[in-house]
Amino acid sequence: MIQRFVFGNPIDTEAVVKTIAPSEGAPEGWEIDEAGRQIKRNLNASDIVYGLGETVRGLNKRGWQYISNNTDEPHHTEDRRSLYASQNFLLILGDSTHGIFVDTPGRVTFDIGYTKPDDLVITLDDFDVNLYVVEAGDPAEAVREFRQLIGKSYIPPRWAFGFGQSRWSYMNEAEVRDVVKSYREAGMPIDSVYLDIDYMDSYKDFTVSEERFPDLAGFTKEMRGEGVHLVPIIDAGVKMENGYDVCDEGKAKGYFCKDENGEDFVGAVWPGKVHFPDFLKPEVREWFGSLYGRLLDLGIDGFWNDMNEPALFYSQKRLKEVLGSLQGLDADTMDIDSFFAMAERVGSLFNNKEDYKSFYHTYHGQKIRHDKVHNLYGFNMTRAAGEAFARMAPDKRILLFSRASYIGMHRYGGVWTGDNSSWWSHLLLSMQQQPALNMCGFLFAGSDIGGFNCDVTEDLLIRWLEADLFTPLYRNHSAKGTRRQEAYQFGSQETFRNILNLRYALIPYIYHAFMKAQQEDGMYISPLSFGFPHDARARQVEDQFLIGEALMIAPVYTQNATGRYVYLPERMKLLRMRAVDDYDEEVLEPGDTYVPAALNEVLIFLRQGKSLPLSEPAESTSALDWNASRVIRFDD
Repeated sequence: MIQRFVFGNPIDTEAVVKTIAPSEGAPEGWEIDEAGRQIKRNLNASDIVYGLGETVRGLNKRGWQYISNNTDEPHHTEDRRSLYASQNFLLILGDSTHGIFVDTPGRVTFDIGYTKPDDLVITLDDFDVNLYVVEAGDPAEAVREFRQLIGKSYIPPRWAFGFGQSRWSYMNEAEVRDVVKSYREAGMPIDSVYLDIDYMDSYKDFTVSEERFPDLAGFTKEMRGEGVHLVPIIDAGVKMENGYDVCDEGKAKGYFCKDENGEDFVGAVWPGKVHFPDFLKPEVREWFGSLYGRLLDLGIDGFWNDMNEPALFYSQKRLKEVLGSLQGLDADTMDIDSFFAMAERVGSLFNNKEDYKSFYHTYHGQKIRHDKVHNLYGFNMTRAAGEAFARMAPDKRILLFSRASYIGMHRYGGVWTGDNSSWWSHLLLSMQQQPALNMCGFLFAGSDIGGFNCDVTEDLLIRWLEADLFTPLYRNHSAKGTRRQEAYQFGSQETFRNILNLRYALIPYIYHAFMKAQQEDGMYISPLSFGFPHDARARQVEDQFLIGEALMIAPVYTQNATGRYVYLPERMKLLRMRAVDDYDEEVLEPGDTYVPAALNEVLIFLRQGKSLPLSEPAESTSALDWNASRVIRFDD
């Protein structure tokens, strides 16, 4: 059962698709403090709190404070409170099961036992909110009811479940061609290569550098002949440049966000000075979405939207103020206090919260300050593309995923979890974010395998590829200036080849389980407690996951480990897999057990009465036989 409670004058976020009449009063078990702008609940000592999509820390969110405020935050350390997304759904699993969706587009703080261990306190900057409360018999039922409220999840094309290689700095056709050639020569399958901002002309959206990619249509066709799809990035900021038709048309039609004086707001990201399209206006979404057609016409059939929190390196107004304050500084006479004051002023330019209060949208005919609807920006950029694809290519699935999001965007595209690092802790974090994203409708999701920032090690990349074998978005991505981390760069060629071939053998199972979750509003990847809601021990497990109905995985995520402890809630068959046709089978009894796992071994657990189909690997999904060549069973 879902109840809706309305407080203040909520902004319609368009996150939900099902109309529910509002209930009177306050939800049972919750205290509403309108004056303090707070929603409160007491937590029992044994309550587990799931949700919030893409955040730091573990599956159970108790013990920290999280802030929904989409932020260009590349440092995903435990002290961070905001990342790129705001997905305001919590699921409380205790003596009873219930969820809460705080549907408001502004800043929301979730204090989940941070100030007081047994208090859940939700504080809103503006107490204008649609509050949805879900009561259910178990966590799977609660998620199903919530997902029916917010609508069906996006479905990507089948090829998007193949392996993708990305790097910020694939500079030209020759470099991309060499990446594909190197994977093919190593006998490793690949389905996509991602093009970061360097493919553009001066970082201008919907342009292509004639020097670096002189014939993108021809090159796209060439790559398609190799079974490889090219996936370009699209950023939110539109470069300010006279003669650049996207900028000129946006200005002429009043499509950009305005400052307090009604002039087009000037910020800066990768192209330098930019304007931001007002994606909250339907006509702007229709216009911007239609621009993707320029690349569709060149044979492109996949995109990733980035920098759409929106990221703001600086605003023109603040830059002038800071530069003015630095005049007269003298390096010969500067003391240390003056130095730190100067550094603080310069540092204040980046994503300054006051800048997000200095520009405006037109939403449902009303002028509204950006920070009041901040978390809807990335959602509506991706919505613009998704709606355009439905118009321009109604019979074709287009790959689309985004960095910033809000619940509701899941109907138009998937997400990746942004600029992580090549750390073992981020390998664990990437796994723990996936179930929380599923709860919020984001089934097509993944992390940057191997880590985006820092230098990956060979063993970390192996373990990450193993851990993410079942993650729908399976993409290796790294930053310019870091160690090259394509799988063929390392010495363990046979291990990498076996892992990637195993991924392709598993794709039919992955796709079937994904589609079942999408169609039935269920979980594709879930915490162990979803399958065993009355098992108190299962509720405590943070590093084992159910994949569909048949499998449990227990990845190894610790450096130099040659195995790990696993909790089995029931009798299961262990598959210790080194390759598609090289694995051990062992039936294990319920309880805690230590399971060896060499660096080249993946631990997959098959549940009783279930089976795992495996297909013959192929160099791409276009060559994949979706019929099983072998089936591993665990009969009752």
